Amino acid sequence: MDFPPHLGSMPMHAITEIHGEPGLLARFRLEVQQFDDPDRARLTAALDLAAELHRDDRRVREPYLNHLLRVAIRLMHHYQVRDVDVIVAGLLHDAVEDHPAELAAGGTDAALAALAARFGPRVATLVAAVTNPVYDPARDRNTQYREHLAVSLEREPWARVIKVSDFTDNGVGVIHTVGPKVVSSARKYRPLVPLFRDLIGRPDTPLSVEVKRHIFSQLDLAEERFSAILDQPAHAN
Repeated sequence: MDFPPHLGSMPMHAITEIHGEPGLLARFRLEVQQFDDPDRARLTAALDLAAELHRDDRRVREPYLNHLLRVAIRLMHHYQVRDVDVIVAGLLHDAVEDHPAELAAGGTDAALAALAARFGPRVATLVAAVTNPVYDPARDRNTQYREHLAVSLEREPWARVIKVSDFTDNGVGVIHTVGPKVVSSARKYRPLVPLFRDLIGRPDTPLSVEVKRHIFSQLDLAEERFSAILDQPAHAN
């Protein structure tokens, strides 16, 4: 498949709509050219594992791998991340939560141990920080989700960076969702905007001032979209 020469500057959801998964894969390959051979090999291995684990998963109208590719590309291109462990963890951030048994028998801990053996303990630590725990069915799930993020991201600054890329894809990208999931996603993610403003703005969050400004603008855009979805008479209550 031929791609335009400006693929490297196209918005990711435009690549998704026009070129689909092949276009995102091509954009990923463009981004990883800046790394040396051993780092490219690690990134390719992580992508291959993510593709295998999520091979049958769908995200609304698209393969789930598209979401993981956008998270990783955003880390490299928009957030200027050059830490390969962080990008690997971005590609695999849903692996343990969604497919622990395919990584290792024995549940979450065994799956994280398998990731640590393959990609190093730091990758496993970052994935653990963004992996949801088992929730109490007697309590509101979204409330528990926010509480978990506040605690886990407090102690792992690089995990904040991964999670805000994930949030951007889900939150800013909510307008690319269809059906009842539009409203449910907006309700889930809107309360996270002030949490991410605080976490990203902290001095120990390892991003440049320019990147933080970019993220704040994306959080503003997410809030505008949540408001457009939720602050209408039909959803007032």
